[in-house]
Amino acid sequence: MKLGVIGCGKMGSALIGGAIRAKAIEVSQVIGFDPYPAAAEAFTSATGAPTTAELANLTDCDTFLLATKPQTAADALHSLKESGVRDAALVSIAAGLTIEWLEKHSPEGFRIVRSMPNTPSLVGKGASAFARSSHANDNDAAFASKLLGSVGLAVEVPESMIDAVTGLSGSGPAYIYLAIEALTDGGVEVGLPREQALQLAAQTVLGAATMVLETGRPPAELRDNVTSPGGTTVAGLASLEKTGFRNSLIRAVAAATARATELGKG
Repeated sequence: MKLGVIGCGKMGSALIGGAIRAKAIEVSQVIGFDPYPAAAEAFTSATGAPTTAELANLTDCDTFLLATKPQTAADALHSLKESGVRDAALVSIAAGLTIEWLEKHSPEGFRIVRSMPNTPSLVGKGASAFARSSHANDNDAAFASKLLGSVGLAVEVPESMIDAVTGLSGSGPAYIYLAIEALTDGGVEVGLPREQALQLAAQTVLGAATMVLETGRPPAELRDNVTSPGGTTVAGLASLEKTGFRNSLIRAVAAATARATELGKG
């Protein structure tokens, strides 16, 4: 396999760097394309792979990662089409671009896998989903799973669920950052220094998430293990329920999903 990376920004660099570290792909199998020297240099620094400023130099690739901004994807794919490339796999991480759109703009015979990684992929803790076109085969899906899984969790879903993934794990880090910020402010309000409050809040979120993933036990059961009758936790939980914490998160996922659908239609 020869992988051409179209767009050498932070997410593309993170994915390829993670895949190389996980031995899902060899450095010698990768070449990156980016017209901006700074991005190309950063990509090579992060991955060890070479880059080019000409898409035509990717013609010997049989697999591509589309990691451009959505608004520049059409031009990149058009240039790739003009270079004569045919019958390859394309994994796209360009937000909002549907399989139908990607098939329309890609070279003839391209097998499309659309994915939705999130920003914690940059630190190897991503939560990603991908959907394949009717023409993509099991090998294409396996490669997407290995690539995305090298920087966190990767699951395959029907494309109809990608907007829901966007609303949950794509936008979800922002909800958790807000929660960490609020927990920190709460700690400061009751007397903790801000730096210590922030460290405690962030580590608490990390620890709770790790408990869910590593024990496999339902969050409700883990929550009950922390909640003693008449204790401090039940008082805090009662306050959260009174102010609509649970419903606010549910509505946030629903609102972000609806917005992702709107943007996809636009």
